[in-house]
Amino acid sequence: MTPSTPLLKGITVLNLASVGPAARAARTLADYGARVIQVSPTLGKGAKQIRPPFHTYGAGRGIERIQIDLKAEAGKAAFMKLAAQADVVMESYRPGVVDRLGIGFDAVRQVKSDVVYCATTGYGQDGPAAGWAGHDINYLGLAGYLACSEPRADGGAPIPGATVADSAGGGMHAVLSILAALVRRSLGGEAQYLDVAASEGVVSLMALSLDQFLATGEVAGPRQVLLTGRYAFYDVYRCKDDKWVSVGAIEPHFYRNLCGLLSLEQWADHQMDDARQDEIRQAFREAFLTRTRDEWVEALAPNDTCVAPVYEIPEVVDAPHFVARGVFMEAEDAEHGRFRQVAPILAGGIRTQPDWQVRPGGESDANKLLEAVGYSADEIEELHRTGAVE
Repeated sequence: MTPSTPLLKGITVLNLASVGPAARAARTLADYGARVIQVSPTLGKGAKQIRPPFHTYGAGRGIERIQIDLKAEAGKAAFMKLAAQADVVMESYRPGVVDRLGIGFDAVRQVKSDVVYCATTGYGQDGPAAGWAGHDINYLGLAGYLACSEPRADGGAPIPGATVADSAGGGMHAVLSILAALVRRSLGGEAQYLDVAASEGVVSLMALSLDQFLATGEVAGPRQVLLTGRYAFYDVYRCKDDKWVSVGAIEPHFYRNLCGLLSLEQWADHQMDDARQDEIRQAFREAFLTRTRDEWVEALAPNDTCVAPVYEIPEVVDAPHFVARGVFMEAEDAEHGRFRQVAPILAGGIRTQPDWQVRPGGESDANKLLEAVGYSADEIEELHRTGAVE
């Protein structure tokens, strides 16, 4: 059942990041109903601030905006007034920057004693790599993720098709931490500082492989363990139409069903036989080449074989299962027209959404936000005149 009231209604979040893990976290929190206020640099001081394409991060769906010059005393004062009425502050500057600006955790908790302050970085607030610049691929490399994937022709690790570190390692890590801190606060806790490192989030995602090595010495390199393709029953296979299926028949009864439906019963008793894996894999390859991908999916997927299609992006957005579950919604941009986008699809979110009218890039909620924290019309005008706020 879908809730009628957003789960995070009543929670206010100030987000100082425009891209990366914090932007992912902001999107998720907004989809759960939190009031998210995007705080960006003013145009004159924001040369390093990336403005993502209009369609990214839900096209700004449901997020309010204000541009503040945090190096100006008047701008910093405006930020602190907003922070005093917020539940969560998120930032993604390099370690030490927010303290130099005077908007770090210690400063904010002076005006909001129970604030949840979430700092998102690639490598954390301390340690030898803390000052490194980086992006998704760097965090995946440091945490061992890239080395566990099937190498490309030149022997190097393949570039993943999704920003796993930014989204799961960083964004989801931040959301989980924030929600846990909000629960702690609801039970009488005080201000919380969260040091979210995307690379450590990836380490958490890699726990099965890392714990396996630490406990047994077994290295989860490509084709070395079950989840990296050691066995034929956990792999992808080309079909007659040059499309692919994914096979994950780990449990013996699923594997036996698969062998039976592929007319390969002779391999049903050799699931974990390392000496026969090349033969089994070749038999699977030859079998899958006899039908198209969709024919195999129709024959195998409903029959307890752990088989699914490998869809390309244009197929994903029209996949009947996702369409039936309301995974996508409509949006419209004045310049780019109508388009579809991923809806709020996490469990507990309200999926039925009205079409989102994308706001112009330069549109600001500054006046409304400043008025709500006590600024007069004249004071707001002065902030605009001096460039402290846009």
